[in-house]
Amino acid sequence: MNITVNGDSIEVPAGHTLANLVMDLAVGDQRIAIEVNEQIVPRSTYEAYNLKPGDHVEVVTAIGGG
Repeated sequence: MNITVNGDSIEVPAGHTLANLVMDLAVGDQRIAIEVNEQIVPRSTYEAYNLKPGDHVEVVTAIGGG
């Protein structure tokens, strides 16, 4: 199925979860926030959140400074 991630169209298998997407993008060890269709999704629900065709996903990473 086709979804949009940070403006890029990608194909993921049916039943793909946000947790799967985090692994695909290799950002699991970073501090991130994910928004799906303009709604923030709590990290605690990534495993259970099934993506749907046409979803628009924004993945934002936190950058520290000092």
